[in-house]
Amino acid sequence: MVVASGQTIERADPVTPVDLMERACEQALAHAPGLRGAVDRLSVVDVMTRSGPAPASELAQRVGVDAPVREVSTIGGNTPQWLVNRASSDIAAGRLSVTLIVGAEAIRSSRSRRAAGLPHGQGTTGLPADPVVGDDAPGVGPAESAIGLLVPVHVYPMLESVLASRAGHDAPGHRRAMGGLMAPFTAVAADNPFAWFPVRRDAAEIATPSPDNRIVCEPYTKLMTAFLGSDQGAAIVVCSLAAARRAGVADRAVFVWSGAETVDVRFPASRPDLGRSPAIAAAGRALFDAASVAAGAGAAVGVDDLEWLDIYSCFPSAVEMATAALGIARDDRRGLTVTGGLPYFGGPGNNYTTHAIASLTDRLRNGAPGGLGMATGVGWFVTKHALGIYGSRPPPGGFRRGDTGGAQSLIDDSAVETAAGVDEATPAVVLAATVVRDHDGQPTGAPLIARLPDGRQMALAPADDEVVEAMGALDVPGLVGSSVVVRPGPARYRLAAD
Repeated sequence: MVVASGQTIERADPVTPVDLMERACEQALAHAPGLRGAVDRLSVVDVMTRSGPAPASELAQRVGVDAPVREVSTIGGNTPQWLVNRASSDIAAGRLSVTLIVGAEAIRSSRSRRAAGLPHGQGTTGLPADPVVGDDAPGVGPAESAIGLLVPVHVYPMLESVLASRAGHDAPGHRRAMGGLMAPFTAVAADNPFAWFPVRRDAAEIATPSPDNRIVCEPYTKLMTAFLGSDQGAAIVVCSLAAARRAGVADRAVFVWSGAETVDVRFPASRPDLGRSPAIAAAGRALFDAASVAAGAGAAVGVDDLEWLDIYSCFPSAVEMATAALGIARDDRRGLTVTGGLPYFGGPGNNYTTHAIASLTDRLRNGAPGGLGMATGVGWFVTKHALGIYGSRPPPGGFRRGDTGGAQSLIDDSAVETAAGVDEATPAVVLAATVVRDHDGQPTGAPLIARLPDGRQMALAPADDEVVEAMGALDVPGLVGSSVVVRPGPARYRLAAD
């Protein structure tokens, strides 16, 4: 169960991630002071900004938590929910009593220090490095690395091109659709005191390119992309019912009903369908099956039984693929976020989902009895997934963790072989594409993923600047399904008309 949470935001003073974590922990522990001395495990979500080798141990010293286990997670926005699922399993098995899960980023402060020529905070020296837990597999493979396809802001727009093509949209039309999808997120952010951009925006403002809302990567405008420039932190306290009763905070309990995790085909260039997430669909099935067992007495829990939702929202394609996989309408009356989403609430590195869980459990704690809610987390490129269902009343059957083993094997086996290059000029069909643009709107890159006649797939970069310029003049969704010519040697392409 989650008995307490804390969130913090800093807009003015320079801070470090550990400073923000300390603030969030103190807020959480203020709601459950009797648990400060009972924490068995302190888990810190992976920190992007510099925090030294032992942020968990440094934080433990600062907040007076003598946890025997102090650890740091691997990379991924899925890790906060994974940490909750793991903790809940351990608590249910009697291996754990109280855990503190916390994370923060201080990217605004880091940039300010760098601009002023000041040293970065390195964390306390002399502490041994904290152990690292979680899935540490890389986000890209040799095919993506060969063309420098490494960052989310380039990969997610490529996934979006598939969705736009299937919807029959050109780029402007799809931007309008995405504006309609994301505008309700801003309404939630506008009412959230911890949101970086508490501003309500309409669909047209989000969708229309302008000097303040440039196209970053086709078809995304700046207002559609996760914001990685905030100083934000969040912490949650997860414990057993017995520990909550001993501390006198059982009345604050929000119960973890079920959890599930899966991984899509690891590397984007190997995916058989770049517009779908079989892993989210599998995790969703396992999650609701587990929640139904937790509900007891032959009860069934489905997506329609949820009162609150927070769908991971780093980019529109993540929202669109998740809602499709989970059977949730994009205009669901419940809304798709309890924070405002990563473009508007803020995207504090890997820790956004800790904020989502804190916000979700607060709503359940303060809402009508019997409510249920769901949080989802995503790591890498719609790659790693963790989902959780929370309830304001205890599940009669206890916490259950969904079994995704069989589905995971099928997903892994569906990976498509990739090619590093070809021996002669070869036609290929475009599966996904984007055009990267600079601050002046000029095209600077145009990566794509294509399928060769033999069924293998390739991540491709333009052969030269002329191809980049030509790609910049085309409608990206219209490129999906068209042909390019792969040049011999490195993974480079020319347009078929060349």
